[in-house]
Amino acid sequence: MVHHSGSIQSFKQQKGMHTSISEILKEKSLKPSRRSLPCLAQSQTHPINLNHFLSVPLSPEPKPEVEGLSQSISTSCSLLPPQTAEDGKDHYVEESEATTCETRADESFLLQKPVTRAKLEARTDSLQGKNRADSSGLFFRDGKKRIDYILVYKKSSPQVEKRCTFEKNLRAEGLMLEKEPSLTNNDIMFVKVHAPWDTLCKYAEQMNIRMPFRKKCYFTDWKSKTLGSRFHLRCRQIKSWLPRNPMKLDKEALPDLEETDCYTAPFSRARMHHFTINNRESFFSNSTRSRIVHHVLQRTKYEDGKSKMGINRLLGNNTYEAAFPPHEGGYKSRHPIKTHGAQNHRHLLYERWARWGIWYKYQPLDLIRRYFGEKIGLYFAWLGWYTGMLIPAALVGVFVFLYGLFTMDSSQVSKEICEANTTIMCPMCEETCEPWTLSDSCVYAKVTRLFDNGGTVFFAIFMAIWATVFLEFWKRRRAELTYDWDLIDWEEEEEELRPQFEAKYSRMERVNPISGKPEPFQPFSDKLSRLMVSVSGIFFMISLVLTAVFAVVVFRLIAMEKFASFNWYFVKKNWQFATSGTGVCINFMIIMSLNVVYEKVAYLLTNLEHPRTESEWENSFALKMFLFQFVNLNSSTFYIAFFLGRFAGRPGKYNKLFNRWRLEECHPSGCLIDLCLQMGVIMFFKQIWNNFMELGYPLLQNWWSRRKMKKGGGGGLNVENKSQLPQWDKDWNLQPMNAHGLVDEYLEMVLQFGFTTIFVAAFPLAPLLALLNNIIEIRLDAYKFVTQWRRPMPARATDIGIWHGILEGIGVLAVITNAFVIAITSDYIPRFVYAFKYGPCVDKGHHHKDECLRGYMNSSLSVFDMGELKNSSLPRYCRYRDYRAPPWSTAPYEFTLQFWHVLAARLAFIIVFEHLVFGIKSFIAYLIPDMPKDLCDRMRREKYLMQEMMYEAELEHLQKERKKNGRRYHHEWP
Repeated sequence: MVHHSGSIQSFKQQKGMHTSISEILKEKSLKPSRRSLPCLAQSQTHPINLNHFLSVPLSPEPKPEVEGLSQSISTSCSLLPPQTAEDGKDHYVEESEATTCETRADESFLLQKPVTRAKLEARTDSLQGKNRADSSGLFFRDGKKRIDYILVYKKSSPQVEKRCTFEKNLRAEGLMLEKEPSLTNNDIMFVKVHAPWDTLCKYAEQMNIRMPFRKKCYFTDWKSKTLGSRFHLRCRQIKSWLPRNPMKLDKEALPDLEETDCYTAPFSRARMHHFTINNRESFFSNSTRSRIVHHVLQRTKYEDGKSKMGINRLLGNNTYEAAFPPHEGGYKSRHPIKTHGAQNHRHLLYERWARWGIWYKYQPLDLIRRYFGEKIGLYFAWLGWYTGMLIPAALVGVFVFLYGLFTMDSSQVSKEICEANTTIMCPMCEETCEPWTLSDSCVYAKVTRLFDNGGTVFFAIFMAIWATVFLEFWKRRRAELTYDWDLIDWEEEEEELRPQFEAKYSRMERVNPISGKPEPFQPFSDKLSRLMVSVSGIFFMISLVLTAVFAVVVFRLIAMEKFASFNWYFVKKNWQFATSGTGVCINFMIIMSLNVVYEKVAYLLTNLEHPRTESEWENSFALKMFLFQFVNLNSSTFYIAFFLGRFAGRPGKYNKLFNRWRLEECHPSGCLIDLCLQMGVIMFFKQIWNNFMELGYPLLQNWWSRRKMKKGGGGGLNVENKSQLPQWDKDWNLQPMNAHGLVDEYLEMVLQFGFTTIFVAAFPLAPLLALLNNIIEIRLDAYKFVTQWRRPMPARATDIGIWHGILEGIGVLAVITNAFVIAITSDYIPRFVYAFKYGPCVDKGHHHKDECLRGYMNSSLSVFDMGELKNSSLPRYCRYRDYRAPPWSTAPYEFTLQFWHVLAARLAFIIVFEHLVFGIKSFIAYLIPDMPKDLCDRMRREKYLMQEMMYEAELEHLQKERKKNGRRYHHEWP
């Protein structure tokens, strides 16, 4: 970096840059935005029980290590002598007993309170024994090299040559390997992988990993200057008087979350002096080390050939059984965390995130991101944001429900139904059923009032706006997280091709426009034909769903006829509840059975398409699973909402299915209660089933693995105490993360979001059920990730992927369906038309709601002459729900003018409601920017300051070099 000093000075004057970093530091500070990546130089906290890293010199120069040839020879496949199980076991046990642990990496942030270096050094000797015991399974046998990855293979596997070539190439890439046999299964061998400092630096530079290099300095904006410091001081005083938010995490309990902000830049070995390297062992976090090792594993060859590389292919052909980064130790401790501190990040996550006792606390997102990676961190951030946004929706829904509950007895419609002792209704079936009085359905009418009241329209509009606000503010929250987690300038690496894609199209190649290298290519005609077959399969499965719905409809028709003529009076009186309840339960069992079939079909169809990369495969699979399960869950709900009772006909001319079963009718108070019952039962039982399967299945699997270990079923040692096992053996006996990654987790929540918004007008308690479920879901998923699953590879991501587009589509569909539910399914529009057109208040100046609906029930029921039927023993006239002319009119049984008025009002309401809500949604989306303005300003300012600091650091470095060599240097340019 040699330039002319005059040209640089003129360049700085043109750009208005500071000539000294001290000028920048003079500016006042803005409210800092915490970056999760720790600034090691500025951190003043150290762990109480994990402080042995201080034994490492605080110097960027590496300690001399003699690993080299002996390490390579001891781990070489070709030089491993054949041993018996007993010999191998004794050999490894003796070596493991002689190991010591002298360093602890990436655990320098777990302190409860600041402690001086002198106290820590005095405490080091007494804690060495404890550190040595705690580090079992985290280091090589020498106790110094941290295990960054674990490979597992079977000794009986025939793929020895591929494995030996792969491991030899790994060593050539700079990784260190060490092998250990399993203590629970003699056929299992573990390969421990360690990345030395030079290898980490090399690939960190290749992968453009951003690392901290300077402490942040903030600037003040015009708002803080105009408002003045007195206003902020007064606000702080008022805030200090308020009670502490119990949902916030305690900083003393989570020192990782303290604000230690650093500027970051892509790592460069040539400019290593710019970066804050306080301790080489902890400069790269554990998740970063694992990601670098995974990068090497994905790109190392095991055979000659273009596509013969990568750990994924070796896992696919059973060369290795598993590959995973190890957990950082146990998640439980004998000592309380408040007095002895956290043993490791896994223990800290369990105590401050996965325990059920802290269900009301915010999630430690920074710690989740540091341990599991940004992709999983974003999922839990989205889930927490969604759960928090459900609180106002649940409160409004409860208020709407309570309004219906308090007005249930005073409702004019319910009163008229309960007092209609002389109103004879037409029989529900034509052979064995008898006429019944309208007052028999009094309870049914009151329950309908709970959900079909004046607050329904308001709540539907509120939820449509809520969905927009939720998505728009999530965009802002995502922008803040990507800034805090240093993902703004991160670009996803060019993914490698799937092995199945390469094997299928290895003969056809073209040059990749990004990498410039030849790669297999799928012709457009082949891709189109496979896509058409996949789409045909999707439509076939959807038709299967509709067939299942049709079968449920037939069952409801048969059940309605049987329950209406049942001998037991209680069932006969409540035949509507009996029909709806049994139909919903059978429909739920069909839904859960078909979900198993859909997952396998979606897997087959996705593989048939031969997606090019893993992300394309995941997006295609996620879309199919969503379509299948969405149609499966909501098809029967759509039938009840929009088709039930619409085509039943009238007495004497009923429409029949197969000329045998009469189509189902709605209750005189409407069909909304059937829709509400359908949603409530499916949503409640599905959430219970999902939570049971999510936690129950891994628990049973791990219990079975522990049972086999205790019995020595794998031919290994009979281990009574699981704590005696090294960490790699413990992790191997845990369950791997789902093969589909986070697809199942997102799918469950997105389907719940659909239930919460699409038919929310019929079931205002849906947000409350979703909120209660999500509170359990967060801790359930946390417990599963921390205790029941192997540690997943810490992957990076900047958003939630295809799921955001699906959520936006659900938000649009929710507006349309709620408009139709209010207009067609509920009785809101007929009551509105009656009150303002046909009721007693038409000629009066006032419009009191209950008074204007007097006589509504009689107006909504038509008259049928039962003398037209063959059975003359029945009463002369009966009533049925419809707007038709009486039999004595000039046009008997034709639609009345009131029917056409109601129909026109319904269509008008749908148009007005949709345009109004869509307009409000678009206006809100326009008002809320995707990124906060102060964040944009901060990012632009920091980009400028970062360039300035890099320039200043380079000047300082060159000046020191010139001064060290005894040369004279200029004050502006060395």
